[in-house]
Amino acid sequence: MFYGLQYIEPVFRPPSEARSLILQVTNGCSWNQCTFCDMYTQPQKKFKAKSEDDVLQDIRQASRAVVPFEKVFLADGDAMVLPMRRLKLILEQIRQYMPWVKRVSAYCLPRNVKKKSVEELRELAALGLGIVYVGCETGDDQLLDIIKKGETFESNKDALLKLKAAGIQSSVMVLNGLGGKAYSEQHAANTARLMNETQPEFLSTLVVSFPLGEERFAEGFAGLWQPLDQMTLFLELRYFLSQLELKNTVYRSDHASNYLSLKGNLGADKARLLAQLDQVIHQPGSVRLREEWQRGL
Repeated sequence: MFYGLQYIEPVFRPPSEARSLILQVTNGCSWNQCTFCDMYTQPQKKFKAKSEDDVLQDIRQASRAVVPFEKVFLADGDAMVLPMRRLKLILEQIRQYMPWVKRVSAYCLPRNVKKKSVEELRELAALGLGIVYVGCETGDDQLLDIIKKGETFESNKDALLKLKAAGIQSSVMVLNGLGGKAYSEQHAANTARLMNETQPEFLSTLVVSFPLGEERFAEGFAGLWQPLDQMTLFLELRYFLSQLELKNTVYRSDHASNYLSLKGNLGADKARLLAQLDQVIHQPGSVRLREEWQRGL
């Protein structure tokens, strides 16, 4: 319970939304086939849009909160799947009952951007939708197929460019180590190419992890799955960053899954970030890293 609201647990949100009101407008994820994702595997997390009346009641309830908040995050993993009429109503109600809110955000699957025009997305932006978190994971088509993402390089690219044209910022998530040893180089190279062609406002790298085990994920690799160890994760990340040609993207690798926390602007801080990785790679033990027990989702 948060601000007196009832949730179907578990509920996830990006690290940057730690101080936001979490407004659950859907339960689970409408796609929910990605082999690397265990977030919505529990029976109670089967996808369903929350009823309109319940969402509006939550908005009114949260508007009476004593603890201040300036941002609202629309949960769960797939709020942008909702039709335009429903999304507009939610944003209008937030504006009416919480006029102090400065920004609304949500997770966003690229396929759900495809269903909405630039003009419609501009309407959502005008109503307060300021940023969406897009899990591209990789820009490599072969790997996207293996992990059953249901997306391609082009579908990711089209979604990110459409969001940019509508004035909605994108925070892209990429999974370090997603391709294991067999696909590491092409994963890094094609993901960097996707970022270069779309220039997202924010970019974060997380380390792929499997809290419920690797079996389901490994099946798609037809015997080729070999996870990267700590050092090869750093080498892949360094190659990825070296290939980026970004003009003004805020970069973070401070998620709990990462061994090393990196923060900066790409491209202004690219040389510094590469130097930090070089120190870890060439001078093991010289930089304090997260212990295994400190890492997680």
